[in-house]
Amino acid sequence: MKPITTTTLALVLALSAAPAIAQYGGTSGPPPQQMPNTSQQQQATAEPAQQQAAGGVKPSKKALKALVELQDAVNKNDVANIPAKVAAAQAVAETKEDRFLIAQMQLKAALAANNNAAISAAIDAVAASGYNDGPSNAKLYESLGSLYYKDKQYAEAAAAFQKAVAADPRNWRASALAGESYFAQGQKDQAISAFQRAVQASAGGGTKPEENLYKRAVSVAYDAQSPAAIALAREWVAAYPSAGSWNDAIAIYRNYNLGDAEASMDMLRLKQAMGTLTPGEYSTLARAAADQLIFGEAHAVLDAGIAAKAINPASPDQRDLVAGLKARARPTAADLATAMKAAANAKALMRIGDNYAAMGDYANAVAAYKAAMAKPDGDAALANLHIGMALARSGDKAGATAALNAVTGARADIAKYWLTYLALKA
Repeated sequence: MKPITTTTLALVLALSAAPAIAQYGGTSGPPPQQMPNTSQQQQATAEPAQQQAAGGVKPSKKALKALVELQDAVNKNDVANIPAKVAAAQAVAETKEDRFLIAQMQLKAALAANNNAAISAAIDAVAASGYNDGPSNAKLYESLGSLYYKDKQYAEAAAAFQKAVAADPRNWRASALAGESYFAQGQKDQAISAFQRAVQASAGGGTKPEENLYKRAVSVAYDAQSPAAIALAREWVAAYPSAGSWNDAIAIYRNYNLGDAEASMDMLRLKQAMGTLTPGEYSTLARAAADQLIFGEAHAVLDAGIAAKAINPASPDQRDLVAGLKARARPTAADLATAMKAAANAKALMRIGDNYAAMGDYANAVAAYKAAMAKPDGDAALANLHIGMALARSGDKAGATAALNAVTGARADIAKYWLTYLALKA
């Protein structure tokens, strides 16, 4: 009697997955996994399978004969008789081990036939047997999904990857691959949700999500013009802060808010605080400040750009900016103190505060913002945002955090970017 193979079931897929899959974990697909071992079967003796399979999967006595007959049919690739042998074995199966071994041999036959539908059904049977743990079943479904993905059967791939996630919620890679499968079908909302779950699963498992995962999640969300791109980009920066990630994250926010000049300025002010303004951004911020009649800030940004050799005052595209600001006097501290006493509305006080902040006088800037907030036309969210920005630049991390956390509404996302910056500061 030939022994029932007892090695742990795993699926080998000799495939090269698509590039979108290759980026997760640095492989070209799921790692090779061990097929049911049949190499030793030629050396089998007539000993009972239970003795041959010491330490392995032991079938019940009732099912043993049917299982051996099924194994023989599968090993001989006796396609005509395999279905009947499967049915016979299922009819006498008593234990989860019996059901697992039947499914194992169904899987081997399906692989030999290169039949995706049969492979899928066999893996479902393995999972239903109750023998494997969740992570083991997840690996099988992940491999199945990769096979479907390679064959461009994206709906089937997504379903397989989702089964992997259901079997092992910590399997972030399966969630990411489900995202790729949804994206390939044009189902962008589902793709974004899958990538978000992948990030959460990776972080929840106690490991830092891979940067490639963040980048891909942001890319997919941005491609769909989803608001999720902003939050994902911020998470990316928090995990992998660099000039490049900050530049991309802030650019994404600004691109989503092209019609909001003040929001764009506040994000450029963040880059200014980090010292990462590009040459074009120096002039953009200076022009925006001048347009908002914040001439002290416009002068300060222009001076900083010239000092950094990011602005050439003699260049044709900068001459108008330089000339325009020369015609506008830079307000002094005395000018701002006088203006603050005479300010009739919140907008004027906010401008005064911004000019103080540009001078590095953060205490008076905060006082002006608080006065603006107290006006009937005051915008508490905007005032708290600028209070937080000023305190952040002054070095008052606690005060800045409190003010930024008080920002609600449309400005809340800007405040969260500044909070991320604060959290990363030494």
